Amino acid sequence: MHINKVEICGVNTSELPVLKNSQMRVLFDRIHKGDNSAREEFIQGNLRLVLSVIQRFNNRGEHVDDLFQVGCIGLIKAIDNFDLSHNVRFSTYAVPMIIGEIRRYLRDNNSIRVSRSLRDTAYKALQVRDQLINKNSKEPTIAQIAEELNIPREDVVFALDAIQDPVSLFEPIYQDSGDAIYVMDQVSDEKSEDECWIDGIALREAMRKLNAREKHILSLRFFEGRTQMEVADEIGISQAQVSRLEKTALRHMRKHI
Repeated sequence: MHINKVEICGVNTSELPVLKNSQMRVLFDRIHKGDNSAREEFIQGNLRLVLSVIQRFNNRGEHVDDLFQVGCIGLIKAIDNFDLSHNVRFSTYAVPMIIGEIRRYLRDNNSIRVSRSLRDTAYKALQVRDQLINKNSKEPTIAQIAEELNIPREDVVFALDAIQDPVSLFEPIYQDSGDAIYVMDQVSDEKSEDECWIDGIALREAMRKLNAREKHILSLRFFEGRTQMEVADEIGISQAQVSRLEKTALRHMRKHI
């Protein structure tokens, strides 16, 4: 994929205009009044944004002209849905739309084919998800989506997983005028979170509520990785007794965590 070519889809990339934010706002006012010439000028003024996005996909083996056309579809969708009252830059809003459109294209044209029925289930699940968000103003659970579709929860999970496109941890997800934000910046490290430290304290406090035998059983089972049979042999009781004591101890601990 040669991204530095001057002409893409008949467009001379070296001559593409660049619009200032103030110019975009003026054009949007005209677009909302039905001015098609303003719409065309706005599209032309943001084609460089499409070019910057498709560079992220230069290792997918796709022809640059195809990606550019698909990116332009995402750009147009962003223009049609952008709201000036949100007080965000157009590029901030448009980049995820363009990326999403390209990912859908790559997913649908992937050499690893997902069955039509599986894709249909996934797209129906996404539609139901959007409907439930609009209705309840919160993210629905997989169980709620499955209930709406009247299919098993596992089918929803499998279908949604099948249409996911792998993302590099080093892929930038936002870049305006400052440093880029990468996917890895949005992934939490649970080992360093305060919540993990607090959970550890809560676990130790709950363990103190148990008697000596219960502590010993849980220590062997979950800290040393012993089986119930091995624990039974060590402390001289049956496996059934170990199982009963383990369940009782865990139930007591849950009351204190």
